[in-house]
Amino acid sequence: MFFYSIAILSAQGENEDPSFQNSPDLKITNTSVLYDDRLEHFIFTIAVAGKAGKSYPEAVGSMDGAPVLGYVFPTTLKPADVGFSQTDGIVALAVTSHPDFDDTPLWDEDMDGNPSNMSEGGIWHPHWVVLQEDKRVRGGLSVKQFDAARDQVILPTTNPGMPMYMDSPGFHVVAKGHTIRVIVPAYRIKNKTNFQFDAVSAYMQVNASDSERPMLGVYAVYSIASGDLSLPYTVSY
Repeated sequence: MFFYSIAILSAQGENEDPSFQNSPDLKITNTSVLYDDRLEHFIFTIAVAGKAGKSYPEAVGSMDGAPVLGYVFPTTLKPADVGFSQTDGIVALAVTSHPDFDDTPLWDEDMDGNPSNMSEGGIWHPHWVVLQEDKRVRGGLSVKQFDAARDQVILPTTNPGMPMYMDSPGFHVVAKGHTIRVIVPAYRIKNKTNFQFDAVSAYMQVNASDSERPMLGVYAVYSIASGDLSLPYTVSY
């Protein structure tokens, strides 16, 4: 897999906060996925040296160039397991913060009765994405795009309406102390309980103006649980 050759990068993205590079909030110390067979759901967990979710990007005032910070679980799940049509790439559960836009139109994260507040994007929330190798960006990865007018692509009904393999599933995210956790019902991944995964903290950025770059690319990788993105971890019970 192409992930195995990705190294931790120090190159800064245009709107990357330089404090992210050495933040203990982004230094991964442990990761796990626990399957609770009583409730038939998974608990995806990343533990960090600092406080999980404390570091977050500042708004830049536009979609173009919008910074995105993420705690990401690359997995060996198939795109069809999470509701996409089959395609090449790596299925990842990404927990993100991006205060410049809201890409969860069905969910009201700040519970004010309006699910479309732009500021809601800054609240940590989950996405399923399909990642692909992309040498156009420093981090070497991007969310896979498609041509909506030409390609026959199936997306989950909770997708945010962007021409990318991205979903906004609305899973519950809990950031407390050193850990950030995502609760995923088993039926939402077709009851697949035997898969491998890894954990990464990364800086991403939106591009809406440069045809030579992806719409959402990875510009820096801060920490990798395995050290080499070999996806060595397995589900515990």
